Amino acid sequence: MSQPPFVLVISADNDPQLDLLSPIPHVTGKDFSAFAQAAPRAEVIFHWSGSRDLLRQVFLASPNVRWVHSRYAGLDHVLFPELVASPVPLTNGSGVFSASLGEFALAAILFFAKDLARMRHNQRARRWEPFEVDEIAGQTVGIVGYGDIGRAVAARVHAMGMRVLALKRHAPAKSDLGPDPLVEKFFKTEELGAMLALCDYIVVAAPLTAETHHMLSEAAFAAMKPSAVLINVGRGPVVDQGALLRALDAKRIRGAGLDVFEQEPIPHDDPIWSYENVLISPHCADNTKTWLSDAMRFFLAQHQRFTKGEPLKNVVRKDLGY
Repeated sequence: MSQPPFVLVISADNDPQLDLLSPIPHVTGKDFSAFAQAAPRAEVIFHWSGSRDLLRQVFLASPNVRWVHSRYAGLDHVLFPELVASPVPLTNGSGVFSASLGEFALAAILFFAKDLARMRHNQRARRWEPFEVDEIAGQTVGIVGYGDIGRAVAARVHAMGMRVLALKRHAPAKSDLGPDPLVEKFFKTEELGAMLALCDYIVVAAPLTAETHHMLSEAAFAAMKPSAVLINVGRGPVVDQGALLRALDAKRIRGAGLDVFEQEPIPHDDPIWSYENVLISPHCADNTKTWLSDAMRFFLAQHQRFTKGEPLKNVVRKDLGY
């Protein structure tokens, strides 16, 4: 029986989930010295955690590598020119964390619809002050970036009776496998403003690429309803944070629920901390009790496919960045 493919595991942390790799021949390390001798015989590189520079260094020293896997769904901190140009397939953790991110988007919608911040403020003040709340059924959610996370958002808000619009780089044609039952209408990238104008809530779930950097900036906020709420569960720099704060100051939109930011951690003196109409999650909306174990189990299943010569899941378009 042949030996399973040898794996180099880049990890900046001593996560207990790494113990699950024990049946697979591998070397784990957080600096290049750990991989120098083993790199020539490696067939797989598993980027569990650590810097892009280290991943690049290990990749360039591994002439026989035939597959690279990243624990993360986002690839903006993973891709480098030599990997993009190579024929080596890259897979990611897309889908592993989507359910929790979909739940966060729904929670943020309800946070604003029911004005939970006002309820908590009045409770602390021991103030009995009834007020009107919104019903989300019948309201419109626009999803910017309709990939796996976007579909997870759509499934949850659609179940609550909300209308779903979606922006997708390549909107599905009518001749494809029938209409998407969750989405009322798809919009192309150049139709972003038209979609935003129709939305009560906008959920950003797009990856960060050269094309999506600051996709939501001054023009996008100008197109939104004054009652609109922006929710970002994708990547921080897809939203121009300065433009967002200016839109909030001018009351061009109602508020924002953010799990990701242009700079993380948010600096202590960043003005965004003081905005009452911004819900801040410290990039942990997908940090469930099992998220690391789920990510490891996904890699182990992928490794089995690779060993058997079966097609890998989540093969990304390296040239597009997702």
